[in-house]
Amino acid sequence: MKICVPSTDDSGLCSRVHPHFGRCPYYVLVDTKTSAVEVFPNTSEHLGGTGLPPELIARKGVHVMLCSGLGPRAIQMFEQFGIEVFVGAGGTVKDAINAWNSGKLQLATDENACKEHNTELVR
Repeated sequence: MKICVPSTDDSGLCSRVHPHFGRCPYYVLVDTKTSAVEVFPNTSEHLGGTGLPPELIARKGVHVMLCSGLGPRAIQMFEQFGIEVFVGAGGTVKDAINAWNSGKLQLATDENACKEHNTELVR
């Protein structure tokens, strides 16, 4: 299973979870089968690139996204790609994965989506 977490830097499991998944500079991808860790830059439209963050993440074969929060449109896009999203992540990437493994993160829904994004598209 591949788990993705938005991060503030490229330090892998020691990176801090970025508070805004779409505008983070990096994503950390952890393959739970192989324990491989990959850090890749956010090249989405949010940072001057192309495509939207859920599209970029889906192309990496991600199954689960862990983040502190996100808007309802992003949740819908992840659902369309078959990616489960959990909110409430904080600390380091390793902390976020441990919290998810312990059942401490919530499945993202319209009810717990970031309210400032209710009328805004991911763009």
